[in-house]
Amino acid sequence: MSGFSSDEGRTVRREAERVVNEVAQGLRTLDDGTACFSALPPVGREAVLHEVAGYPMQAHITAADGREGVARSGVKPRANPSVMIYTDPPRYGFASLPADEHVKAFRVHVSMSSVADTRRRAAHCKGTCGHSWHNLPTSPGEMPYRLVRRPG
Repeated sequence: MSGFSSDEGRTVRREAERVVNEVAQGLRTLDDGTACFSALPPVGREAVLHEVAGYPMQAHITAADGREGVARSGVKPRANPSVMIYTDPPRYGFASLPADEHVKAFRVHVSMSSVADTRRRAAHCKGTCGHSWHNLPTSPGEMPYRLVRRPG
């Protein structure tokens, strides 16, 4: 992760986790999350895509989740990130895509993860969930989230 210290990289990854969950829970729009992601330098965007790569597996995505996520993302179905989700099994190596595909990859990934996570929260975590990422504060004053940009 050239260009970020380990502390900066850890901060970006932790904050990326929060924004993905905020989008999934309707506390932030996909466009707002994408704007935060887009504001990062290329090395930051790549770090975020590496970080979120495991989220679909944690949410146990289905083929239907992938299709609905692509539809919600605003990314064309034939774009590389969309095609990667449509494969069986889906491929999540979005960070290995060219830098000009990273924003599309983020939109597809977050949208697909949102669909799967919403389904999982409703089916498996309803009223009994102890996952901190499923219990985010809903007050705007409690969400000082921003992705960190390296100066310069």
